[in-house]
This record gives sequence, structure tokens and C-alpha cells, in this order.
Amino acid sequence: MSNDPIADYALLSDCRSAALVSRTGSVDWLCFPRFDGPSVFARLLDDRAGHWSIRPTGESEVSRRYVPETMALETTFHTSGGTAVLLDAMALGPNPRGHRLGIASPGILLRQVTAEHGTVELELEYAPRPEYGLICPLLSPTRGGVFARGGADVLMLSISHPLVVDGASARARFILQAGEQAQFALQHRTSWQPRPRVWTSDAIAARLLRTVHGWQTWSGLHQNYQGPWAELVHHSGRVLYALTFQPTGAIVAAPTTSLPESIGGPRNWDYRYTWVRDASLTLEALWVSACPDEVYRFFGWMAGAVAAQLQDGADLQIMFGVGGEHDLSERTLDHLGGWRGSRPVRVGNGAWSQRQLDVYGELLSAVRRLADQLGKFHSTAREFLVAAADTAAARWQEKDQGIWEVRGAPRDFLYSKLMCWVALDSAISLADQLGARAKVSAWTATREEIRRAIVERGWSERAKAFTQAFGSDDLDASALMLSIVGFLPGDHPRVRATLDAIAEQLTDEPGLVYRYRSHDGLGGHEGTFLLCTFWLAQAQALAGEVNQARATFERAAAYINDVGLLSEEVDPATGELLGNFPQAFSHIGLVNAAWAISQAEHGSAQPTSEPLARSDGP
Repeated sequence: MSNDPIADYALLSDCRSAALVSRTGSVDWLCFPRFDGPSVFARLLDDRAGHWSIRPTGESEVSRRYVPETMALETTFHTSGGTAVLLDAMALGPNPRGHRLGIASPGILLRQVTAEHGTVELELEYAPRPEYGLICPLLSPTRGGVFARGGADVLMLSISHPLVVDGASARARFILQAGEQAQFALQHRTSWQPRPRVWTSDAIAARLLRTVHGWQTWSGLHQNYQGPWAELVHHSGRVLYALTFQPTGAIVAAPTTSLPESIGGPRNWDYRYTWVRDASLTLEALWVSACPDEVYRFFGWMAGAVAAQLQDGADLQIMFGVGGEHDLSERTLDHLGGWRGSRPVRVGNGAWSQRQLDVYGELLSAVRRLADQLGKFHSTAREFLVAAADTAAARWQEKDQGIWEVRGAPRDFLYSKLMCWVALDSAISLADQLGARAKVSAWTATREEIRRAIVERGWSERAKAFTQAFGSDDLDASALMLSIVGFLPGDHPRVRATLDAIAEQLTDEPGLVYRYRSHDGLGGHEGTFLLCTFWLAQAQALAGEVNQARATFERAAAYINDVGLLSEEVDPATGELLGNFPQAFSHIGLVNAAWAISQAEHGSAQPTSEPLARSDGP
């Protein structure tokens, strides 16, 4: 049973796929050739599902960091005989500069270990298990490498030290003196592609240097935020970009599946897809923390992938595969035991067929925020965005599953109504760019209908707060968005009352915020949500409560792991990170809360029209 804490992992990405590396130098999760591809290593979910470890043979003290301004990971092992540094990265293309970061990434995991001083004996264990651990491939030694084939996958491990093959695994022990290095590279191909060639040690070392330089060049061109917690904001920007599938601009919610919301419970979901909501909010966060110019590819991809749905009168699908796939049917992998026994392990996500009316608001809000970067809309994009606004106007009174994807009966969720209001408010401001001036009158009338409904039916006198759904007394953290999206001023009495109610009744002892505490039709319990805690900080900043906002922000940021990553939730009993990792939503919340606090401290709690980051590169 996989047992390492979720916080013990670090992310590697080539903007196509992702790996997770443990503190002890083990790659326990890697999917090829895309984020949502079948895993090659999945020890994260079952000890028998594959890994690739490099570590000292004896006891060691471990420290680690990302190379500054990159997503290349350095793990330092301090042993009794010396010190070794393991450098891990997923290879970027041959010219990874500026917006070319991730273009032509070859699908290669690079590893280099260097003895900094003394003498260090290390051991390597390589156990690929393609298709989520179903396949034990055939391993064949070849000059300078080990070739593996099983099912549709072909793997070539390039090595600088000889390995001993034992069935479907390979092992090695080697000694490095101060200044010596060992290099390794794992390439993936499908069985019908040409067999990958072996890479030399020099080629591996050179590609590692180019990959590090590529990330540093991207950061230097795009990251100019200078407010509070600047390093956290910049790093979150890199994490969000690392979750981007470069060929389409799609952004995954997280690179993992089935890391649980409660240990041993059934709340285990596959997050390796692009939610319209998450991706839109990610683009807005990148506007602050990094690069606003990625919007071209994303909105072009969105228009092509989903525009036909709205033209046919269907709902906007809430999520897609990173290539634009619509069918994300959910299944369970019953041969995997799950992280700490948390089953089932799921692939696919049944929420793809849910109705969630809030997506229109997040989409159009991102367009409004990023309109300057989008420039003149292509006719297809204009038609798509106008259709999104019209659909929000036509369906806002209908019930849905809400932002939290409740798997019970549809309801009149307040957040869904609010985001339909945002959709129309955004469309009205964009009417000239969309060529939709004739629709403004009708959009305005519907926007005011939604406003009246929220004010009259979303408020609960019993709860003294805006609540989860019309007619409900249950609190929900999504009500914090009322001021964040500009529906009501941050210091409005009912907004303040809602903030107070959530801070007092919807938090755990340390002050982290739950999404809600009402029954949602699923068994088990969930942790507090880091995104919701950052929302509280953001809303407090908008209310002028800057000291409280800072304190709330610091409470959430305290759960960042040693390399700056956040999961979705925190276990209230233990303080452990829970849920898929790293989680885009949590890093989005961090960026936006820091920005709001920065603006409040400078006397302007409302978002300005000028981004903090500019692109001077290609």
C-alpha cells in the first residue's frame, strides 16, 4: 500500500505530461505521452504499479528545492561519506525559450546525480509498469541502455552505469567520488513508432542545461509581480504553466488521479482533464503571476472544441480531455489498492456530463480580464462567446449540480446564479468587441433579474448570510465570491455578515475553510479546502480587513510543502495535505488572494485594468 505523505512529492512537467518525485528520489507517478495518458510508474497508488528510484544505499538527510525560476528539481542527500545532488527534469524541446516552452517536448525524463564532496554509494531501481501497473514489460539490455516493451508502450532507459536486469526490473549500485556524475534518461514511444535511440551522458547533461535555461528564460520574460509573497506568487505561476498542455493550451486541474479527499473513503477523482472553470481562472491567475499571452491558444482551442455544442442548443460541457475529447467516461481500476488504501482508483470523470451553469461566467470573466491580450476576436470565437452569454441568459433559472459537482439532485445553487450574472455583465462590457451591441438591452434586463433573485432568494435571515442555494440555510464558501466578482461591494453589510458567518462556522480549529458542511450524497468526510481559505483572504481584503486577510492568507500558505506545492485539501485531524497534487485551484487562490491584498494595501482593492506582468519575448 502506498503510504508516503502527499506533501513528500514534487512535480516535474514538460507541458505535456507530468511526474511526481518523492523526497527519497523515487519517481512514483509518470504518465506518457500526455497528462491523462496511462501511467508508466504509479507506486503512488499501489506499491506494485511501478517506480524508478535513485538514492544513497545508507542513511541520509534530505533537502530539496527547485532550481531558481524553474521546474527542475534538486534533491540533496547528505550521507556519512559525502553529499550527492540529484537533478530531475522533464526535457523541454531543443529551443525552449519564451512561448516556445514545451513546444516539441520529446517525452523524456532526465536524471543526473552529482557527488559534491566525499564519496557516495548510490542504488538505482527501475521497475516500469505500463498501463497503470497492468503490464510487466520485457526488459532487454542494449549498449548504453535498457529497452522495455509491453502492450502499446516502448521505453528506452539510457544509462551511464551498467544495470542488472531481473525480469521486469533492473537494479544497479555505483559509487561516485567528488565531482563525478551519472546521467540517465527515460524515453517513451508507442509500439508503432521508431525505436528510441540511446542518449549519451553528454547529450543528457546538455538537455538538462537547456531545460533549466528554458524555464529561467520563461520566468525572466514573464514574471514581474512585485507585491507581497512575490516568490510564492511567481512559483505558483510556474506550477500553473507546468499544468498546461502546450499543444492546445488546455490546463489540467491536477496531474494525478484518485489521491483522496478523505483517507480510505470513496472521494477519489481523476483530475487530469481541463475544466472550463479551472482553466479560465488559471488564465486570470497567470495574468497576475506570469504570462497573460497564453490566452490565444486556449480560447482558440475552446472555440474549436466546444462551440458546436452551444450552436446545437446543448449545455456547455464543463470539462474536456486536453486534446479536446468530450467523452470522459469514468471507470475504476480495481487492481490498484489506492493511496493508503483509498479505493476505488478512478480513471475518467463522470462529472463531464453534469450541468454546471457557472462555467459561462468563469469563461466570459476571463475573456473580459484578458481582452487586451486577445485583441480582435476571430469570427468563430465571437460567435462562441455570444452563444455562451445567450445560454447563460436563457438557462440561469434552471437547476444544476453546482461548482462542487454534487452527485445528488440538481438545485438552485447561488454560485451558479451568480456566475450567470457575471457572464452577462462581462458580455455587456465586451459587446463592441463581440459585435453584439444589439443584444445589450436584453442581456441587461436578464442581468437585473438575476441580481434581484440573488438578493431576495440567496439571503437567509436565519443564517444571517448568503447561503449555498436558494431557500437554504446551509453555508457555502462559494458565497465569498459575491464581492470577488463585483456583484456587491466588499464592505456591503450582507457581504460582511457572510464573511463573519463563514469565518466562525465554516472553519476548523486552525481557521481553514470547508467548502460546505451539508450532506452531498457521498459517504465519508472531506478536509478543509485551501482554495476556499484563500477566497476568504481575498474577500477580507476587498472588505478592507487587510490584517485579517493577511492572517488568513498565512494560515493557508503555511501548508505549502518544502518545494512550494499545494494539494486541494488539508486533513483537519492531522494537518496532512489531501487530494490530487499539486492542485491548480489552490495555486489560483494563492495568486488571487496575494494580488487582492497587494491592491488593498495600495488603496485599491478592486482589480485594475493593467496587468502586473508583461511579455517582452516571443
